[in-house]
Amino acid sequence: MSPPKYVDLVLLAAALAVFALGGLPLAGYAAGAAAWLAQRGVQALANRRAAAELAAGDRRRAMGVIAATTLGRVWLMATAVLVTGLVEREAGLAAAVLVAALFTVSFAAQGLTHLLGEPKGLEAS
Repeated sequence: MSPPKYVDLVLLAAALAVFALGGLPLAGYAAGAAAWLAQRGVQALANRRAAAELAAGDRRRAMGVIAATTLGRVWLMATAVLVTGLVEREAGLAAAVLVAALFTVSFAAQGLTHLLGEPKGLEAS
């Protein structure tokens, strides 16, 4: 059994309760959540595009799509945290902690999915 594909989104929903009940700046939650959801959308589109490129036999272009969008997603989240911090310092810190927690959980879940998942392209003997 592999970890849930959307565990980061479950954490994002739970974080709303923590922010609301803990008196943390909701502007930080809003900025972090918006940046996270935007990068998830970009990731989904990039994965589809890379799969299409791989199906067409163009591995270099598929890797280029993944590399470019990965860098773009990092810049998107960093910019959102920076701008939020410039507007309101505490909200920027809250957004940074939220995004870091989401990234950590997402990265760990992806790693576990790859480790525990079925190998692709191998036939059972």
